[in-house]
Amino acid sequence: MINSYGFIGLGEMGKPIATNLLKSSKKLTVYDIDDLENKAPKGSFIAKSLDQLVSVSEIIFISVPDGKASSNVINNILNSNEKLVRHIINLSTIGLQETKPLIEALNKANISYIDAPVSGGKSGAINATITIMWSGSQKLLDEIRDDLDCFSKSIFFVGKEPGQGQIMKLINNYLSAVAMSSTSEAILLGLKNNLDMETMLNVLNVSTGKNSATLDKFPNRILTESYDAAFRMSLMNKDLELYLSEAISNGMPIKIAKVVKNYFQEGEKSLPLGDFTEIYKVIKKI
Repeated sequence: MINSYGFIGLGEMGKPIATNLLKSSKKLTVYDIDDLENKAPKGSFIAKSLDQLVSVSEIIFISVPDGKASSNVINNILNSNEKLVRHIINLSTIGLQETKPLIEALNKANISYIDAPVSGGKSGAINATITIMWSGSQKLLDEIRDDLDCFSKSIFFVGKEPGQGQIMKLINNYLSAVAMSSTSEAILLGLKNNLDMETMLNVLNVSTGKNSATLDKFPNRILTESYDAAFRMSLMNKDLELYLSEAISNGMPIKIAKVVKNYFQEGEKSLPLGDFTEIYKVIKKI
């Protein structure tokens, strides 16, 4: 029976996920490299170092920006002398190629690795409605599902091999980026011909052109000019780079992917700290 969790990475996604995980009956110890005292959710135990967290946590969740950060965290865990940890669950999006060496290193240390990227954005993390794309031990998933339910509305077992979750997440983010790019182009055509944006969205959302951008991003983030999906342009560009890499290595078509990647590459140059919904602004200027 699992008695204690550790959580590493208390950023825009990590902090609300950890906060909701506290609804479980398990002890939760948290750690972040920056401003830990202010980021730590109320009721959690604060580890003064990663070594301290590793020594008291049977399962460790990781929520960090990319593969490099994940690798650094896991290498530090492996180098710790007092490890209670038995399982690592990585909620981050890092791609399959970054995942493979982590699996190999952890297998040598008899620590199981779960690849479990999430989707739903900051609002989903806050409202405990994010989606988990789990690949790895189904036995562990069944054992801790009730605790995962504390921060996720939809949990999918996508495969028994860690890395399959990464492919699923990259597919999701690619399609999200395609929807944002193509909808931006289409809405701009309508505006050019004096159509009203809200009217266009109302028509699209009861027609065959509806997608995640018409249903959420445009009415709630762009029409309102809030641009607050809380997912940075740079992160979407990173995920598209990972998607392209996997598509090329698998010999898949990439014509559309290359166009979308070019849009977000330009978006990161123009708005490096911007929200990914601001790709609309970038496309509008082209």
